[in-house]
This record gives sequence, structure tokens and C-alpha cells, in this order.
Amino acid sequence: MPDRRQFVLQAATAMGLAQCATGAAEDSSAAAKVTSTPVTWKGNRIGVSTYSFWQFKNASLRNIENCINQAADMGFDGVEILHRQMEDESNGYLQKLKQAAFRRGLDLCGFSTHQTFVSPDKAVRKKNVEHTCHCIELAYRLGIPTIRVNTGRWDTSKDFDELMANKGIEPRLPGVSDDTAYGWVTDSLSECLAKAEECGVIMGLENHWGLGRTAEGVNRVVKTVNSPWLKVTLDTGNFLENMYEQMDAIAPQAVLVQAKTYDGGGSWYTLDIDYARVVSILRKHNYQGYVSLEFEGKEDVLTAIPKSLVRLRQAFAK
Repeated sequence: MPDRRQFVLQAATAMGLAQCATGAAEDSSAAAKVTSTPVTWKGNRIGVSTYSFWQFKNASLRNIENCINQAADMGFDGVEILHRQMEDESNGYLQKLKQAAFRRGLDLCGFSTHQTFVSPDKAVRKKNVEHTCHCIELAYRLGIPTIRVNTGRWDTSKDFDELMANKGIEPRLPGVSDDTAYGWVTDSLSECLAKAEECGVIMGLENHWGLGRTAEGVNRVVKTVNSPWLKVTLDTGNFLENMYEQMDAIAPQAVLVQAKTYDGGGSWYTLDIDYARVVSILRKHNYQGYVSLEFEGKEDVLTAIPKSLVRLRQAFAK
């Protein structure tokens, strides 16, 4: 017959096992409740491009730290930096910008760069490959996960005003076919892939002018390169025909969306963009990334940009 001490030990063990079983059942039930609870969609985070403030003309708003502070005061979530707006490229300057954004609770969500690969001159293309790799390095040091890249254009227009008057359409270079030019672009961007992968920075090909003017052109380049390090920056204001159909065509590859607004009328054109429809397209393709405001209107940027933020918040919160 077991002694009293053994009896107590056996009883305690049995009780412990029962409690463990009860606890496990409760944990399992709680886990089931958690997993069955629907996730609430918070909407896309909204950033603003420093270009929106500067617009290549507002000298007093060129300073990027000033743009960061303005963005924080207005209530944005992040800032996209325009490379051509930077006044320095030293590491000290880059870390100063990164710290300024962090202290104001902002992400540096994008880096908008310029390049052109549409040139028969190998030296020109090589220079632009080197420039793009350099920009990838800058983005890496800034902690920015994606950079905007362009195909480049034929550059046969007299100036940008003429290009815009012709809706971004230019004559080809004499004796050069589209196929040849697309080859220049895909080969050049392919040369940038190793640097992009090394730095963890995704290149987002924008629907811009030149060979990237149409969704067909953007997708042709992205599909030919066929890399996780080349995706799409979708600009809502750069499709001048069938804008929603074309947005829909490139949305599956989007890693950043640039949202245009035109309060006061646009400098070259004004588009009436139905952002509820844009949101519907992006939701269909499960786009959850940043939306970066690119303000291109003539109204004072310090009054127009906050109004644009309200409109975008209302649209992208749904």
C-alpha cells in the first residue's frame, strides 16, 4: 500500500496533467479565435515626393531636410527623395537625411532617379548603367528599398515643352528600330541587377516618356529582364490614353505608386484622375505598398499639398 507521500505526489501529478490539458485546450481555443478574426485593412501609407515641393523651380523649397519637416508637419507617413534635388552626396549628408526622417517619424520610401538607355552610343549607355548603380548605392545608404528608373527617350524633341505638346511622343532616331532600342534598355537594366540584389534595392521602372510611355512598353522591359529586382513604379499621371486600362496592366508588378494631383491646373496638362477607380484597380492586384504624392499643379504647394493628402487618405483608406 503506497505511503502518504507517494499518494500526494501521484495526486499532484494527475492534477498538473489535467491543468495542462485544460490550458492547452484553452490556448487552442484562443488561437482559433485569433486566426478566425478577420484582419482589418488599414489602407495604404501615404508619402510625398520632395519634387512636389521643389518642382524644379521653388528654390526656397529645394532643401530636402526642409521638405522632410514640411511632410511631417502636414501628416504624411513617408518621403520619396528626388535625386536631382539633393545638394550633396557625401555619406554624412545621407545619414543626416536618414536621421532627420527618423526623428520626425517618417519612412524614406522611395528614391526617384533619372537615366536614359535609348542611345546608340555604348559609352552613353555604360555611363547611365554606372549612374544607376551609383543611385542604388545611395538608396542603400539612405535605407530606401526602391528606386524609380526610366527607359529613357529618343530625345529628338527640341525641349520638354515640345515633348509635352506632342503627348510624350517623339520621332525615332534615324535608322533605329524599336526592337533595337528595347534591347539597349533591357541589356542596360540587366547590368544593374547584381548591384540591386547586393544592396537589396528594387528598381521600379516607371511608365514615363520614351519606351516606357505605355503599359505595353513597361511590361515588355520588365518581362524580358525577368528579375525580382526589376519591377514597376506606377505613375497615375503619365498615361495620356486609356489610363485605367493601362494602370491595370502594370499594377501586378508595382512596388511603388506615384499619385499625381493638379490643383490650380497642371504646368503641361491636367488629368481628371478618379482615385476611387485607381484604388479599385490596386486592390484587385493586392497592392499594399506606399502611395507617393507628386503634386504638379500651379497652386501654392504649401496649401495644395495638404489638400492632396486629405484626398489621397480618403481614397486609399478604403
